[in-house]
Amino acid sequence: MLHVESFAAGQWLAPDSHARDIENAVTGEIMARAGRAALPVADMLAYARTRGGPALRALTFHDRARMLKALAQHLGQHKQALYELSFATGATQRDHLIDIDGGIGTLFVYASKGRRELPDAQVYLDGSVEPLSRSGSFVGQHICTPLQGAAVHINAYNFPVWGMLEKLAPTLLAGVPTIVKPATSTSYVTEYATRLMLESGILPEGALQLVAGGVGDMLDHLDCQDTVSFTGSAQTALSLRGHSNVLANSIRFASEQDSLNASILGPDAVPGTPEFDLFIKEVQREMTTKAGQKCTAIRRIIVPQAQEQAVIDALRAKLSKVVIGDPAAETTTMGALVSSAQRDDVLARVRALTSGEAEIAVGDLDGFAVSGADRDRGAFLPPLLLHCADPDSAHQVHQTEAFGPVATVMGYRDLDHAIVTANRGQGSLVASLITNDPDTARAVATGAAAYHGRLYINNR
Repeated sequence: MLHVESFAAGQWLAPDSHARDIENAVTGEIMARAGRAALPVADMLAYARTRGGPALRALTFHDRARMLKALAQHLGQHKQALYELSFATGATQRDHLIDIDGGIGTLFVYASKGRRELPDAQVYLDGSVEPLSRSGSFVGQHICTPLQGAAVHINAYNFPVWGMLEKLAPTLLAGVPTIVKPATSTSYVTEYATRLMLESGILPEGALQLVAGGVGDMLDHLDCQDTVSFTGSAQTALSLRGHSNVLANSIRFASEQDSLNASILGPDAVPGTPEFDLFIKEVQREMTTKAGQKCTAIRRIIVPQAQEQAVIDALRAKLSKVVIGDPAAETTTMGALVSSAQRDDVLARVRALTSGEAEIAVGDLDGFAVSGADRDRGAFLPPLLLHCADPDSAHQVHQTEAFGPVATVMGYRDLDHAIVTANRGQGSLVASLITNDPDTARAVATGAAAYHGRLYINNR
C-alpha cells in the first residue's frame, strides 16, 4: 500500500484516517491512500512567500533556466521508475512517452527558451523606452518582474507528470514558488516525481510544495500576488473561479476545462486520397491514446454527408485492431481508464448521448475482449464510435464530453454547415481540418455563417 504524502512547509506529511483510497486502474485493487483532514495552508503559503519567492527572485532568468535543465536531466535518469508506477494508472508505454517523456521535454524546452529569449537578469524589459513629453523629461518603460506570492496549480488526473511540469516550468522560470495539487486518483505518480525533484537539491527551499488530497481552505488565504491555475471540469472551474476570496482580491485565475474538440474532413478528402487516410489515422489515434482521456482528443468528427458511411467503415477497420489490456504488455495498444469511477462517468455520458441523438456505430460494451487483465475488475472500456444523423437538432453531442475512448461522427451539407456545426461546440480547445484544397482551408480558417440570427466566426 502506497501512502501518498504531502510536502508542506518543508516537511513530508503522511495521510491520516481521512485519506481517500486509490485503486489500481488495471486490477481494481486498492493500492494507495492520499489526503489529510487538515493542511497547514497558512504555513504553506508563508513558506512559499518568505522562503521560496525570495530565493527564486534572487536568481536571474538564466539561473532559473539552468535549474529547469538540471531538473529535466535528473528526472530523465529516473524515467523507468516513473514508467513502472504509471502503469497502474492504466497508461501504456506509448502513453508514457506523452506524459513522462513529454513532461521532461517540456522542462528542456523552457530551459532553452529561458536562455535564448530572456536576459541574464532579474528584470525583463518589455519594449522600448517611450517618450511621454516633448522635452524627453518624462519617459516610460514597461518591465516584468516576478509576482511576490505563490502559484497554486490544481491539476487533472490524466497527465500526472506532464500536467504538473507544463505549468511548473514557466512558473519557476518566472521566479514564482509553486504549490502543486494533483488529482487524487493519480497523485502517487506526481508525488514520486515531486519527491525526485525535491530530493535532488536542485530547487531552492520553498520553491515547490505538494498537496496530496484536497486543498482545504487554501483559497481563503490567497491574496492579489497569488495565482490559481486549474485543469479539469467546467463545473469545478466555475466553482473555483467564483470563490469569494478569488473575486474579492482579483486573484489571477486560469482554467483549462471541458472541450468538445472537432475535426473536419474537407470535401476533397474522399476515400483513396492521402488526406482521407490521414484523417482516419488521426481520429483512431486520438480515440485510443490515453484511452481517450485527453483534453485535446477529437470528440466530434465532422464529415461530408456523402462520406459518413465510408468514415464509419474505415474507423471500424482501424478500431478492430486495437488491443485492450494490461498496459504493461508490449502488445497492448490501449489500457484502462484511470478508475472505475471514471469508467462509470463515461458510461453515463454515453447513455446521455445515445438517448435519442446518437447511436453506437462501432464498439460493443458487453462483448469486448481484454488481454492479460480481468475486464470486470479493471476500468476497461472499448473504443466507442457514435453516429449522430441530425447534428442540427442535437444538443448533447455539442455539449457533453465523454472523457474516454468516445467520439461521434456527424455529417455536413456544405462548408458553411461544417463551420456552423463545429462552432456549436462553443469554443473548443482545438479543432482541425484535413484538406488539400487551399480554398477550403481559407474558408474554414476565416469563415462566417449565420445561425439562428447570430454570427458565428470560426477562429480555431
